[in-house]
Amino acid sequence: MDLNILWFILITVLFVGFFFLEGFDFGVGILLPFLGKNDLERRVIINTIGPIWDGNEVWMITAGGAMFAAFPNWYATLFSGFYLALFLVLFALIIRGVAFEFRSSDSSPRWRATWDWMIFTGSFLSALLWGVAMTNIVKGVPIDAHMQYVGTFFTLLNPYAIVGGLTTLLVFMLHGALYLNLKTTGEMAERASKIAKKIALVGILVVLLFAGLTYFQTDLFANLGAGITLLAAGVALVLTNVLIRSHKGGWAFVSNSVTILLFTGALFWGLFPRVMISSLNPEWSLTIYNASSSPYTLKIMTIIALTMVPIILLYQGWTYWVFRKRVTERDLRY
Repeated sequence: MDLNILWFILITVLFVGFFFLEGFDFGVGILLPFLGKNDLERRVIINTIGPIWDGNEVWMITAGGAMFAAFPNWYATLFSGFYLALFLVLFALIIRGVAFEFRSSDSSPRWRATWDWMIFTGSFLSALLWGVAMTNIVKGVPIDAHMQYVGTFFTLLNPYAIVGGLTTLLVFMLHGALYLNLKTTGEMAERASKIAKKIALVGILVVLLFAGLTYFQTDLFANLGAGITLLAAGVALVLTNVLIRSHKGGWAFVSNSVTILLFTGALFWGLFPRVMISSLNPEWSLTIYNASSSPYTLKIMTIIALTMVPIILLYQGWTYWVFRKRVTERDLRY
């Protein structure tokens, strides 16, 4: 294994971690206005992710930084071509973060309701647009011989990409509902379990549609391992539905986590060794070799990563351990 492959794997792991951790964050934010029937209940919901949501977003920042340093041409083509889409994601994350901090600074019901809907909007757009972006990368976008994206914003809004966006949206909503079932008590936990059952059924249908479209719209299934992994993600989602209805919320959360892991892994596996596919000419696709930094840069980055990543993982693991208990009205801080 050379360093180019190693860094592709590391970036894949970072995105898997981001979608797993931030996935239930997004799901909780989307469900906030619907599961929280009054201000007290909404405060309980927000406090389930209040101490950890910003730490979860570090995975996205780290993935972007790793992409910039290890594969600068990938970063340049992606962020210039997907500029408007990624700007919308950034805008959604900003209003979401501001809403968490501003919501409880005033006791006015209208003030708090406004910021609750900002949390919903930011979470909804993020969950949807990340799916759209990832699906387009796997499908292929118009990239010329100079590694320049030559499409428009509306090129990205094709039917397949929209189905991909709905897939991540529903899976993240399910992830959030299962997380709330584990982190709250009483009626709130029961309410989260009920809505998880409904989301799971719709999610299974959309994931099956996505898998079918992936077979016809991409070459992902040409890689047997990637195709099997994507189908396994669907099986894990079906198992999640079974576990929810068996009242095994903890195992359902684990199963849905596996769904996210397999789904994200399948997309990157089907992409490898490419990092962006050109729909104009396969030879113009960006790969882990023509888009990478110099071997020396990759070597230095590897040394730094092997030193710092374990420390970061230990710190974040400790944070989750500290805030592992269910949230009740006595624990409110936000």
